[in-house]
Amino acid sequence: PSMLDGERAVSVDASGGEHNLCITTNGSLWSWGYGSLGCLGHGSRQCETQPRRIDALAGHCVVALSTAFMHSVAVTADGAVWSWG
Repeated sequence: PSMLDGERAVSVDASGGEHNLCITTNGSLWSWGYGSLGCLGHGSRQCETQPRRIDALAGHCVVALSTAFMHSVAVTADGAVWSWG
C-alpha cells in the first residue's frame, strides 16, 4: 500500500529539521517526523514514522506549506492561514 493512500505528492517541506509536511495532488496535507509540541498537526505530541493525513484540514485544499523549528504553517485555497506547534 502507498504511504499516501495512492495520492501523489506535489510539494514537500523538510526545513523544520525533524518534521516534514507534504501536499498531495488533491490538496490534502500530510505530516511525519518528530511530534514535539504538536508540530505535526494531529492533536498530540506523538512522533509519526510514516506520513499521516492531517484530519483537521480535511475538506480544505492546501496550496502552500512551511515548516520551521517545532511549528508548521499551511495556506488553503480560500486564503486561510493555519498554524500549529
